[in-house]
Amino acid sequence: MAPLAEKSDASAEAIAGNEPQDRPISTALIIIAMQTEALPVVNKLQLTEDPNPPFPNGVPWVRFYGTYKDLQINLVWPGKDSSLGVDSVGTVSASLVTYASIQALKPDLVINAGTAGGFKAKGASIGDVFIASDVAFHDRRIPIPVFDLYGVGLRPAFPTPNLLKELNLKVGKLSTGDSLDMSPKDEASIITNDATLKDMEGAAVAYVADLFKVPTIFVKAVTDIVDGEKPTAEEFLQNLAAVTAALDQTVEQVVDFINGKSLSEL
Repeated sequence: MAPLAEKSDASAEAIAGNEPQDRPISTALIIIAMQTEALPVVNKLQLTEDPNPPFPNGVPWVRFYGTYKDLQINLVWPGKDSSLGVDSVGTVSASLVTYASIQALKPDLVINAGTAGGFKAKGASIGDVFIASDVAFHDRRIPIPVFDLYGVGLRPAFPTPNLLKELNLKVGKLSTGDSLDMSPKDEASIITNDATLKDMEGAAVAYVADLFKVPTIFVKAVTDIVDGEKPTAEEFLQNLAAVTAALDQTVEQVVDFINGKSLSEL
């Protein structure tokens, strides 16, 4: 088996709920939903595929690993659906992969990177790369007191004011659901969430990371304008390749910035 990240004191304390924010980050876990999004980052960071990943037998999840400067990097992609051969997108795969990866790899920091729809009414344009400030669900409607808040699942991302200043990235709220299109009810929920971005994984990753108290940041590149003129699926496919180039460049910059720093310095 390829080498696994040692469980650092930092990650041990983070999982115990006591984040050691003054210790250098040693291990980062990058979760990316689609192969098209993942492989450019793999190549950029010169990661190696693990032939025997530390996951249950039979799952399609793929782990890439390597050392980038002083950081141990693990990138996990949920792989292809075994029946249909398409990327295992959505909240179920994202939750399972995040859970298994945190358990096996003990990261100090999780980075959920990927593409997203953006809202021009909130200042998003094709190719923009955002850091999410907050994440929430828009399709878990439970109209019962307190359960309604649980359904939305609003969680703040780990704050990174120095990273934002250094890389001059945009900031916006991220709303997550399991459909690429947007129903009127979803749209109402997204507006309530005050979201600039819409994806299919972020809030699920945030939920699991929060269970283990692992700090998490979200790097999202805009492939389609949800409130624009073109059909979402058409625009997404049209822009996917070009936008992933912007995404992998930004992920490299984020990893560069993180290298040698503690959580409190982000």
